[in-house]
Amino acid sequence: MALRKASRDLLATIGFRSSVASYQVGNALSAAQASFYATVREGLKYSKSHEWVKVDGETVTIGLSDFAQSELGDVVYVDLPEVGSQVEKEETFGVLESVKAASDLYSPVTGEVTETNQLLTDEPAQVNSSPFDDGWMMKVKLSDTSQLDDLLDQKAYEQHCEESGH
Repeated sequence: MALRKASRDLLATIGFRSSVASYQVGNALSAAQASFYATVREGLKYSKSHEWVKVDGETVTIGLSDFAQSELGDVVYVDLPEVGSQVEKEETFGVLESVKAASDLYSPVTGEVTETNQLLTDEPAQVNSSPFDDGWMMKVKLSDTSQLDDLLDQKAYEQHCEESGH
């Protein structure tokens, strides 16, 4: 709704009048603007550091949000923890390098790493092209499932991104 209003305001400042034609152009512009925003999947949890979490009982799959991968640009290298290692909530678990920057990856949960995505060793760009599917990073057996309560749902994550200027 805010995008639609911003589009109408923009069109008004460049001389379009409120009519059916300008309304259609405004709606088309709003749709184009919306396509620039990152995908946030329903049913996942999110951390404020932009990792997503898919819950499957006591095990979670973790990856980088679509927003974060788009901000980083083309990913060229991913360093992940060893299977069997412990990760701690809000502590670094790996490193990701892109054409724009190197970035630490932060674990949204505490637990034991049960699997890592070996595909990312040879094809780190999967983080960009398929952040929620082939670009997942690791699976972790949770030390305590109640820690999931601290994560954001889809709407709260969208609001977090909006409020922090993302």
